[in-house]
Amino acid sequence: MRPPWPVVLRGATPLGEEIVLDPLRRRDRVAWAEVRGRNREWLGPWEATSPDSQPQVVSFAALVRHYTREARAGRMLPFTIRLDGRIVGQMVLFGISWGSLQSVAAGYWVDRTVAGRAVAPTALALAVDHALGTMGLHRVEVNIRPENGNSLAVVRKLGFRDEGSRSAYLHINGQWRDHRTFALTTEDLAGGTLMERLHINHISHIGDTPPHVPGAPGEGT
Repeated sequence: MRPPWPVVLRGATPLGEEIVLDPLRRRDRVAWAEVRGRNREWLGPWEATSPDSQPQVVSFAALVRHYTREARAGRMLPFTIRLDGRIVGQMVLFGISWGSLQSVAAGYWVDRTVAGRAVAPTALALAVDHALGTMGLHRVEVNIRPENGNSLAVVRKLGFRDEGSRSAYLHINGQWRDHRTFALTTEDLAGGTLMERLHINHISHIGDTPPHVPGAPGEGT
């Protein structure tokens, strides 16, 4: 089964800011380079890397082609996160499995300038509601390094279930890193949506990041 692509998802953060999840396009080259360059140090500790000694350098055009090809093949949904029309991050659903598993994983990052404004939780909630609702999947998981305080706050805010640790799970920032796995299934939502849960939990301050937690983008990997 192949989910439709392109897809555009829209929603409001608990603070009332409108965000849009949509595909990355060739005309985004300058904006993409600007936000990625400005956040290089902010994202570096949490970025997936290649274990190859000489990783291949991919052009922006090749990146867009790759995302489009993978999305049309039904293997991933690579969303760009936009706030007020500008790129502020990325939300990717990948590893889509059907059959008896019906599962997908999510990974994400956000611009440091919008951290703390519920952009990442809202984007993840929109993506999960699309996966478990429109796509008809059963399970979404997010894998996070234990040191990534902000990304842990995202899954706490949304009520993801902690399923334990995975040793040397992903190659991040030059090394194989341990991760914790968090998941939600359709049963966890009991007929509701994750966007509804986000707004309820925001009012009650569930999952808020304590002031002493070191800042880190929610990479979800």
